[in-house]
Amino acid sequence: MRLFGLKTCDTCRKALKSLPEAEFVDVRSDGVPEEVMQRALRLFGQALLNTRSTTWRGLDPAERERSPLELLAENPTLMKRPLIESEGELYLGWTGETRAALGVS
Repeated sequence: MRLFGLKTCDTCRKALKSLPEAEFVDVRSDGVPEEVMQRALRLFGQALLNTRSTTWRGLDPAERERSPLELLAENPTLMKRPLIESEGELYLGWTGETRAALGVS
């Protein structure tokens, strides 16, 4: 199991605390493998972008129109977090649905 997120993200820290066996991958320093990012984009579409982030608000309208893969490659903090890869499945966010699917209460 791998958890892609940011060390400074409170939600990622909560998820890691509940998933101590997960390998943590900091998207800012380590990035997300292209294959994982492509799968995540196919599964989650625009929901993969955190449009409520400070980074998103700092982009001008022309930049926001670029492909999500380009935006995420240049600005990994734009990714909604955490992105969790477990047994071939991907989960986005630390929602009740994600916790249930991973068997965490």
